[in-house]
Amino acid sequence: MLRVRGIFALSLAVLASGFLVACEETSTNSNGVTSPGANLTSSEKPKQLKIGNLLPTTGDLASIGQQMVGAVPLLVETVNSCGGVNGEKVELVEVDSQTDPKAGAAGMTKLATLDKVAGVVGAFASSVSSAAVSIAVPNKVMLVSPGSTSPVFSERAKKGELKGFWARTAPPDTYQALALAQLAKQKGFKRVSTVVINNDYGVGFEKAFVQAFEKSGGTVINKGKPVRYDPKAQTFTTEASTAFAGKPDAVIAVLYAETGSLLLKSAYQQGLTKNVQIMLTDGVKSSAFPNQVGKGSDGKYIISGAIGTVPGSDGKALDNFNKLWKQKKGGSPGEFAPQAWDAAALLTLAAQAAKENTGVGIAGKIREIANAPGEEVTDVCQGLKLLKEGKDINYQGASGNVDVDENGDVVGVYDVWTIGGDGKIKVIDKVSPQ
Repeated sequence: MLRVRGIFALSLAVLASGFLVACEETSTNSNGVTSPGANLTSSEKPKQLKIGNLLPTTGDLASIGQQMVGAVPLLVETVNSCGGVNGEKVELVEVDSQTDPKAGAAGMTKLATLDKVAGVVGAFASSVSSAAVSIAVPNKVMLVSPGSTSPVFSERAKKGELKGFWARTAPPDTYQALALAQLAKQKGFKRVSTVVINNDYGVGFEKAFVQAFEKSGGTVINKGKPVRYDPKAQTFTTEASTAFAGKPDAVIAVLYAETGSLLLKSAYQQGLTKNVQIMLTDGVKSSAFPNQVGKGSDGKYIISGAIGTVPGSDGKALDNFNKLWKQKKGGSPGEFAPQAWDAAALLTLAAQAAKENTGVGIAGKIREIANAPGEEVTDVCQGLKLLKEGKDINYQGASGNVDVDENGDVVGVYDVWTIGGDGKIKVIDKVSPQ
């Protein structure tokens, strides 16, 4: 797997991409996507669709990234088995984002300027997507994230900063925060505290949760002094003791798995977790997380009994996706794999609808193939066939209906999950933001 390393190499690539963009003419399509590449002749447009995969197989979110990264090559394999896009097989270029904004920016620069992809599935961490989208937009590369849930992207889209080159198949945390607040209220919790990773994901979630929980009549006891931990820290003794202070009914912990496990282990070692409900989010829902936190002196999992929320998957294509995964890979797909499949599906279907393998073409058609009107399709090959025949489609995904709005957002349902005494994670309910 290729990675761009070194400040010098990255700087040259970014400067080169900026120069190329500055030298192109601009135009605006019917969906308001301003494109410097829209004036390319048909002979200059790429014959083959190239897409990138910018997901984490290492770093703080590796335990989840490794569960989802296989969905994109599986989608590409499926598409190529039924003729590809615009008469050519799709080429996939994979880069490890390392759950790091600098590595993600370097990877996005490589994909945009060297590999010249039209679209990218990624990133997963919101902080990485923030870095990547700043490179994708000027280079006219369509970025579709299967898991970056920070509300920051909705805000940037509303300001016109993303110019239509951003979408996601997981709903923003404005919805998940509301769902988690509803869950806390259902459990009878009135006084809670928060501890979050100090990045776009954690801080955005925290602000949305506080607003939703207070609106429901609850109190966030550390609202005036929020606990936000440095993702590059090695010890979390102070953050843990501060978050659990004041005898809250529950601690809302918005974490990444690697660093979050250390924080919760520190809270246990300080004797802070007794009689306090720990409520978690999607950033730590992986089968490896209970083992990362570890067991206590009694041999029981420290984190057993915790509950949390995660974007669920209830799409019409989910059953077929699960069957295909089992057939090709064995077992069941992990968290966010359906969202990653749908992200790649949207890129390929939009390129076919545009009849060109460019980021501009994809950006101009992605909402058209994702939303009504159009014939509902759950099979990506069937969708490609109808598009080739000049028909309109409304793609129904594995994660959900993936109706993409003007800000690139979708609305979803949320699974409620818990960790049992055996360290196994199981889904126990669903909650919809209201």
